[in-house]
Amino acid sequence: MVALVTPMFADGSVDFDSLSKLIEMHIESGTSAIVSMGTTGESATLDMDEHCEVMRRTVEIAAGRIAVIGGTGSNSTTEAIQLTRCAQQGGVDACLLVAPYYNKPTQEGLYLHHQSIAESVDIPQILYNVPGRTVCDILPETVARLAQIPNIVGIKEATGSLERMREILSRVPDDFDLYSGDDQTGVEFMLQGGHGVISVTNNVAPKAMAAVCDAALGGDRDKAMELNRPLEGLHSHLFLEANPIPVKWALHEMGLIPEGIRLPLTPLSKEFHQPLRKAMRTAGVLS
Repeated sequence: MVALVTPMFADGSVDFDSLSKLIEMHIESGTSAIVSMGTTGESATLDMDEHCEVMRRTVEIAAGRIAVIGGTGSNSTTEAIQLTRCAQQGGVDACLLVAPYYNKPTQEGLYLHHQSIAESVDIPQILYNVPGRTVCDILPETVARLAQIPNIVGIKEATGSLERMREILSRVPDDFDLYSGDDQTGVEFMLQGGHGVISVTNNVAPKAMAAVCDAALGGDRDKAMELNRPLEGLHSHLFLEANPIPVKWALHEMGLIPEGIRLPLTPLSKEFHQPLRKAMRTAGVLS
C-alpha cells in the first residue's frame, strides 16, 4: 500500500490534477491500496476542510478500482472522531488512526481514545503506531485489547522492530492484520508473518514494490530479497530528511508533481540531491 503524498503547487495549494495522475499510476502499477492523508500526505498541515476534501477526491478518482484508506488520527479524540466521520461520508474503505501525539497518554488513555473512535464511527479502523513521531507507544498488550473491538481490524507498526511484530502477532486474533510502516524492514516483516507494508518508497517505485510484496507475502524469500535489493537505497535515502521532504523532491525530479510543500517543512537540502538521485537511478526510476 502507498502512503500517498499530497501534490501541491509552489503556493501550497493542493494540485488535484497531479493527485489524479498519481492515483492512476498506482492503479496501473499494482498497488493494493492508497492511504490518503497520512503522515506522507502532510495531514498535519492541512486544515480539516482540506483534509476531508483530499480524501473525498481520492475516493472519487479511484472510483472503486483501488481501496482507499483515510488518515484520520489526531491528538484530540473529538477531532479524530470528526475526521473519521468525514472520511466515512467521503466513501473511504477504512481509516488509519495515528496514536495521539504530543499529549503523551497512558496505555489506558490510548485504549479509551481508540475505543471511543471505534464506537463512534462504524468503519474498519487501523491503528498506527509510530513512536518516533508521536512520543507515545501503543504497547502489544494494548494492541491486544484493542484488537477485541470488532471494527479495529489491524495496525500499522512503524517501530521497525521485528520482535515487536512477532509479539503483537502472538497476542491478536488471526484476522487482525499487521502492516509494516518501515520500508527498511518491510520485506522481513512480511516474510515473518506480517500482512503487508504501508510504504513511502511505493510512491516512486510502485511496480517494483508490488513485485517485492507479492514475493514476500507468497513466502518466496530469495525472490523477495533479490527484488528488494535495488530499492534498498530508496528505503533509506527517502528519509535523509523528515518524510515527506525527500519523497516529494523525488517525485518532482521524476516530473510527476510540482515542487510545493508546506511550512514548517522545506524543500530537500541540496546536499542530499545527489545521494537521492543515485538511489533513484539504482532503483531504475530515474535515468
